[in-house]
Amino acid sequence: MSACVPARADSARTKHVHPPHSPPPGGPRRFRVAGADVSASIAVFLIALPLSLGIALATGAPLQAGLVAAAVGGIVVGWLGGCPLQVSGPAAGLTVVTADLIQQYGWRTTCAITVFAGLAQLGLGCLRVARSALAVSPAIVHGMLAGIGVTIAVAQLHIVLGGTPQSSVPDNLVALPAQLANLRPADVAVSVLTLTLLFLWPRVPGRAGRLLGRLPAALVAVAGATAVAALAGLRLPKVDLPSWSSHALATLPDGPVLGLVAAVLTTTLVCSVQSLLGAVAVDKLVAARPGLSGRVKRSDLDRELLGQGAANIVSGSLGGLPIAGVAVRSSANVAAGAVSRNSTMVHGVLVVIAALLLVPALELIPLAALAALVMSVGIQMVSLNHIRTVTRHREVLVYAVTTCGVVFFGVLEGVALGIAVAVGVALHRLTRTRITHAETGGVHHVHVRGQLTFLAVPRLSRVLHQVPQGSDAVVELDGSFMDHAAYETLQDWQKTHTTQGGSVEITGRRPGTRLSEPADAEDCRCRPWTAWRNHQCERPQPMPPAGTDRPDDDSGERTDAAADRPGDGPGDTRGRDTRGRGTDGPGANTPVSAGGTGTGGPGMPSGPSGRELARGISAFQRNTAPLVRRELARLAREGQQPSQLFLTCADSRVVTSMITSSGPGDLFVVRNVGNLVPLPGAESGDDSVAAAIEYAVDVLKVRSITVCGHSGCGAMQALLSAEPGGAQTPLKRWLRHGLPSLERVPEDESAWPRLAGRRPADAAEQLCLANVVQQLEHLRAHDAVSRALAAGELELHGMYFHVGEAQAYLLSEDAGDGVFELVLETDLTA
Repeated sequence: MSACVPARADSARTKHVHPPHSPPPGGPRRFRVAGADVSASIAVFLIALPLSLGIALATGAPLQAGLVAAAVGGIVVGWLGGCPLQVSGPAAGLTVVTADLIQQYGWRTTCAITVFAGLAQLGLGCLRVARSALAVSPAIVHGMLAGIGVTIAVAQLHIVLGGTPQSSVPDNLVALPAQLANLRPADVAVSVLTLTLLFLWPRVPGRAGRLLGRLPAALVAVAGATAVAALAGLRLPKVDLPSWSSHALATLPDGPVLGLVAAVLTTTLVCSVQSLLGAVAVDKLVAARPGLSGRVKRSDLDRELLGQGAANIVSGSLGGLPIAGVAVRSSANVAAGAVSRNSTMVHGVLVVIAALLLVPALELIPLAALAALVMSVGIQMVSLNHIRTVTRHREVLVYAVTTCGVVFFGVLEGVALGIAVAVGVALHRLTRTRITHAETGGVHHVHVRGQLTFLAVPRLSRVLHQVPQGSDAVVELDGSFMDHAAYETLQDWQKTHTTQGGSVEITGRRPGTRLSEPADAEDCRCRPWTAWRNHQCERPQPMPPAGTDRPDDDSGERTDAAADRPGDGPGDTRGRDTRGRGTDGPGANTPVSAGGTGTGGPGMPSGPSGRELARGISAFQRNTAPLVRRELARLAREGQQPSQLFLTCADSRVVTSMITSSGPGDLFVVRNVGNLVPLPGAESGDDSVAAAIEYAVDVLKVRSITVCGHSGCGAMQALLSAEPGGAQTPLKRWLRHGLPSLERVPEDESAWPRLAGRRPADAAEQLCLANVVQQLEHLRAHDAVSRALAAGELELHGMYFHVGEAQAYLLSEDAGDGVFELVLETDLTA
């Protein structure tokens, strides 16, 4: 039966029975593991094995505890968790917490604390509060991880040098000079070799590097150091795995109740936050892999919390370390091609097999090699990228306080200090409002920078009353929030000032906001995106009939036309005032000349659209120009050096800088009707487009050219509906350059180009896609382009922008003619 035939309405109630005299249907389907999951599980296993032993060594726990946690994290979380491709196990972020617990309460009580932390995670998962955990400031999370990384690195440095770490970072720093004076050369040599292999292995060049890069650097570094130590006969402390029969299990906790509760809360906090943030990061990695996002569901964070809690209960009961999502293993799992949670579970099974069968081989590993491995992990936890990010968002103080608090006081104390500082910074930003008053050219400017709350109302009122009665005033709001108290204060002053003969223009607010909303607010024509920063919500007003006096003439008397206008009720001064002043919009009164034409000042355009243009330019000079002036001055000195020629349609909905996130000097833009590239030649060519192409390629040396089409293109619709003959208007003569695109469209719909796996919606969209492909061929016919392509100095790209979806598609280079792939939303700063 064809797949296009609809199913019957009662098909859901149909019972499928096997025909008589035939064997009954088979039982449940057997468990199968995809080949991609098997290869990914092996890659993750090779990373997890040395790291699990190293983290157990860093915490002071029995080394078997790391293997138990790795196995349980893989099997239990892989089976029950809500993030299919996240790999859980003993994490470096838990090293400091676990080490403190072992030192204070002993190993068996630490196992019990892990069990209780798992129960707490189960409770949080049942309450479905996982999303709220992501409300913690990223500066606090990154600062906590950085503090843990510093603590790990300083402690492991003592083992690298052949000594024993102390209980805290200050003690380790104090003991470091003595350790340097008594270092052990064999331990140092093995550690240096381990770090060297870790650093150089991913950087092997050429084809050999691509082949060797399939082996994890951590495994190669530990294995290489172990082999060299064994061949050289070095006498070093090595891994000691006692018999599993003597493995210590959890016992009832023994200690002060408040201390145990704090320990459980700390373990729960660190495990949960690290696992949930890891799940979100894995979702981004999955979205960046073509073809995988449809097969792997997005993470269910509450289920992930339940899976992590169950794993911690099992791990603690079996004498394992606390468990959390591990970023290194998860990213390796996705990069290795995993397609389901089976890869995580198989990796856990492999850890169990290694723990049972590979004990003799594991006991050859020098402790110095594991210490060097964990020290490198600790150093990597202090991410320069995170520091740049928090600095850019002005949260470096929160980051620094959290980091120092974790280093010198502990994880829970450091996080508490970070939260306190973050709250203080937020309150400071909320209450810090600068309000200034200045007079320029007879116009009084009141500039409000910051958030307008009730705390700023006294200062706002004081400054507003410094504006003389009857004067022209401009209030510039440079902030994103205004509470009700500030709103009423500004609104009352505006009404009073305009009633007394003055004019008020309020700028800088979000598009579509008013200080006073009329009854017909549903007629607002504003949109979330507007080209002008200072755009105000205005409504079309009908022109008065011929012979009718202007509603705001010099007499100040209202006419019937004025009475019918919205917003001109008694006492409303938005449309007019007693001195015959018109408005540009709500709360923005502009003087009018004697003839009744509104002007914004000397030399300003007089019509409504002209005033809108003038306001937009004014907003640029006030808000944007100070931010870009230094960069534009540099470009003026050095000249433009764009990296790309961007050829697109003149359609006003295609904003090139917005959809490419580009700025001054990035793109050399050519726009015309239909994003057409005429073929070179005296008869059919177009000198303006050809000149731009030649200048971009030969003079500016752009490295790529992009032809961008878009949905709903009027030029393509005109090509489809054009009839032969008729007067040859300039538009018709120009559109003849699009006829090759029209001929390119196949009649068979099955041969139409694909748009991210689907067919075009209609013939117009099909022509838009075919036009992009055709214009790329026209580009190759230009001499400058063909020379640059032959020399390998230029790339050509096709792009399609769906206006209604706000979604961009790129023409695939290796999927055949006319296949446009979805451009995914990824985090490129992580």
